Amino acid sequence: MNKTLFDRGNPKETKHLVWKTVSREPSFTCPIFSLENVVRESSDGRKGTFVSVHSPEWVVVLPWFRDEEGVARFIIEQQYRHGSDSVTREFPAGLVEEGEKAELAASRELKEETGAVAKKLTLLGNVSPNSAFMDNRQNFYLAEGLELVSGQSLDPNEQIDVLSVPVQEVIENMGYGLYDNGIMMMALGFFLRLTKERKDLL
Repeated sequence: MNKTLFDRGNPKETKHLVWKTVSREPSFTCPIFSLENVVRESSDGRKGTFVSVHSPEWVVVLPWFRDEEGVARFIIEQQYRHGSDSVTREFPAGLVEEGEKAELAASRELKEETGAVAKKLTLLGNVSPNSAFMDNRQNFYLAEGLELVSGQSLDPNEQIDVLSVPVQEVIENMGYGLYDNGIMMMALGFFLRLTKERKDLL
C-alpha cells in the first residue's frame, strides 16, 4: 500500500493548525488544580470554548539501586488511589510547589514519601501529561546512590507502603493489575530509552 494515501498535511508546516486564544475565564479552583473556560479561534475563523485544567508542574522519581545479590531494583510505592478506587503501585511523585525548582521538588517528594535521599538525580524527560486539556508539564528523574535517612513524612491523608521491586518485574507487569497507571508507563518509557545507552540499569 502506498504510504502517501494516509498523508493529509505537510509534516513541516503546522502554523495553520494553531488556534489563537481570545479570552480566558476561571470557572473552578481547588487545592491541586483550577479550571478555565478558554475561547479560541482557528486559522479558518471558527470559534469554540474549551476547558483547560491548570495545575502546577509534576515530578516523578524513579529510585534505582542494586541489592546485595546484584539485582537491579526500584523503590515502589503501594497506595490507594481515590480516582480509580483501587490500590496501585507507583513511583514517588508529587507537585512542584510555587517558587520551587523541579529537581528540588523531586528530592523533597522522594524523602517525604520513602525516607530516602539520592546522591544523583538525572532528568529523563519533561512532557505534557495530557495535552488535550491540561496545561502543565511533568518531569521524570532517575534517582541513584540511594540512602535511607529517615522515616516517612506524609501528608495528613496519605497512607503509603514502600517496597523494593526488581526492575524486570516492574517492566513485565507494567500496564496490568497494580501497575495500571499511565504516568508509570511514561516513566518506564523514559527509563527504557536510557537503558539503550546504560545497560547497567537492567
